[in-house]
Amino acid sequence: MRVPMSLVLITISALVISFAEASDPSPLQDFCVAIGDLKNGVFVNGKFCKDPKQAKAEDFFFAGLNKAGNTTNRVKSNVTTVNVDQIPGLNTLGISLVRIDYAPYGQNPPHTHPRATEILVLVEGTLYVGFVSSNQDNNRLFAKVLNPGDVFVFPIGMIHFQVNIGKTPAVAFAGLSSQNAGVIMIADTVFGSTPPINPDILAQAFQLDVNVVKDLEAKFKN
Repeated sequence: MRVPMSLVLITISALVISFAEASDPSPLQDFCVAIGDLKNGVFVNGKFCKDPKQAKAEDFFFAGLNKAGNTTNRVKSNVTTVNVDQIPGLNTLGISLVRIDYAPYGQNPPHTHPRATEILVLVEGTLYVGFVSSNQDNNRLFAKVLNPGDVFVFPIGMIHFQVNIGKTPAVAFAGLSSQNAGVIMIADTVFGSTPPINPDILAQAFQLDVNVVKDLEAKFKN
C-alpha cells in the first residue's frame, strides 16, 4: 500500500513539533542548581513574574540610549546593556538590546554570548567586525568592514569582535535573542579567572612561555 505524501509530511511535522515541545527551555543564567528544600529556593530559570494586573508602562521602558558610554578604559569601548535587569517587562520575551560606543581605534574584544545570537547595526563610524566558526567548521573567520547602515550577524556562541578602524568615534546598536544573553570575554575569562588557572596549563595550551602567562594573569587579575 502506497502512503500518500501528504500523510508523510503531516507525520514528520507532528514528530518535529513533539520533539520541540519536549525539549528543555534554554537556560537564562549561567547555572541553576537543583535544590530539594523549596523553602531555600531563590532563583528560577529567568525571573519571577509579577501579577499581570500589577504591570505598568514603566515595566516596559528604559531611557538613556541616546547618551554615549564612557570609553576611557583599556579597550576604548563601552557597552550599555538593556536587558531584563533594566526592563523587567522583557522577562520571558527572549530579546534584549545594547548600545556600543567605540573611541577611535577602540574595540569590543573577542567574546561570546552563550545564550544569544546578535544582530548589529552600525549608525556612526567605521568598524571591522567578525566571528570565528567552531572547530567542526575549521575555525573559519567571517569578517567585514561596516559603514553606517550596515548590518552584521554573530551566531549564538561564536567568538566575535568589533574594532573601530576610523579616526572618529563609532556607535552601534545590537539586538540579542535572549533576555539575558550573557557575555564571556575571552582574555578576561582565561587570564583573569578567580582563582587563576594554573599558568603551566595555559602556557601549554597557548604555546607560551610560562612567565608570559603569569604576566598576562597579573594584567587581567580581577
